[in-house]
Amino acid sequence: MAAETFGGNTVIIDLGLARGEPEEYARPARSTTPDWFAPVLLAVIVLLSSAASAAPPPPALTAVLTLPFGPADPYTLTDRGDLLAQTYGTLSSYDLGDGRLNWQAGSASPTYRLRTGADLVLMRPWSGNQGDPGTTAVSLRTGAAQWRRSGNVVTIPGSSALLAVSGVRSSGSGRRVQGPVDAVGPATGTTRWQVTVPSTAVLMGVPGPDDSGPRMLLMHDNRTAAVHDLDTGRLLTSAELPPADYGPDNPSVAGGLLVLRHPTPTGRMVTAFDPVTLQQRWSRPAGYAFGVSPCGTLICLTGPDGVRAVEPGGGLQRWFQPGWRSIEQRGATVIAYGTPAGETDPVGMIDPATGQVLVDLHGWRLVSGPGGGDHLLVTRLVDSGSRTMVAAAAPGGARPELLADLPAGTGDCQSVPDRLVCRESTGELVVWAYRRKE
Repeated sequence: MAAETFGGNTVIIDLGLARGEPEEYARPARSTTPDWFAPVLLAVIVLLSSAASAAPPPPALTAVLTLPFGPADPYTLTDRGDLLAQTYGTLSSYDLGDGRLNWQAGSASPTYRLRTGADLVLMRPWSGNQGDPGTTAVSLRTGAAQWRRSGNVVTIPGSSALLAVSGVRSSGSGRRVQGPVDAVGPATGTTRWQVTVPSTAVLMGVPGPDDSGPRMLLMHDNRTAAVHDLDTGRLLTSAELPPADYGPDNPSVAGGLLVLRHPTPTGRMVTAFDPVTLQQRWSRPAGYAFGVSPCGTLICLTGPDGVRAVEPGGGLQRWFQPGWRSIEQRGATVIAYGTPAGETDPVGMIDPATGQVLVDLHGWRLVSGPGGGDHLLVTRLVDSGSRTMVAAAAPGGARPELLADLPAGTGDCQSVPDRLVCRESTGELVVWAYRRKE
């Protein structure tokens, strides 16, 4: 570097390395940046890359299938993971997993309710006062029509047996029958055996010994209880039970016993009978109890004064809750309600052994169906009914876990594990995949 002065002005001339500038000025032997710069730069690059590559979490609700659906069209969810829906007489089956159409059956008379049993769809059109419309069976796997026969074909919970009965119109629930009871062959629809009811009787299933499966009980109006084998129709045992108002819910099966509410000269009683032998096990005062419900391994007596749980071994009281009015059991889950009907005003998910509330459900309404096995789905109207929230209730959480909002006008929902199906006010049926928080 040199400086020259010309006419009072100084000019700087770069002479280069050849004129004495040390070589390390251009190529220094040591780094001129701080030691911490490289690690910090690498960390920033990693953070930016991670933020750019991290996908947002999937939504709690994702629509899998949307169908045009009328307000009176029936639908149901099957144990095989399918959706059955009937629109204008056309019956369709969809896979709940991906929304794929499995099959469509030809036009049939609309029915108000879809029922399944023995791998069949049992369709019985509503007939009003026009006589017996019969029952049509459609294959649950292919949609092909299998057979049609007279009578209302019903099922026994826990059994594949099909029974064709003639109901008593005034009974309401359809459990009171009259005339012949026919066992129906699932493949052909023909009668395998027949038991005749001379007058009327209440038909129900009762447990068999050990794990042998259920049996058929006919509680005749002459107070004779008759237990029949479901494979052959053979009469296994019979006994005369106390006078009672034998209705759709009396007697009941709870705690593995046949439980009857009946009057006596000293007051109303609750008496338990062995469902295999019909021998009396125990009897205790009924108090104000008007209902009997399964309650885990216990028996719950429900009435206007509360819910009391008694032991099936001897009828001794285990616990009592005066603020409750009814009990519902869904699989291994037990729900307590503050109303006798057991449809609205749930108190909570309870421990049936102690009567303690596990999950508070005040203000929520249960979605019908088994839910997710270890949890149930519940909904709640907020903002004056303009918004519907859906949540999952499971033991371990004091309150339901919020999932998402449903579209306005959503109702008539059913659920199975990982799927929620709801009717929309826009005239659609929507299948949602729901996802709980990790």
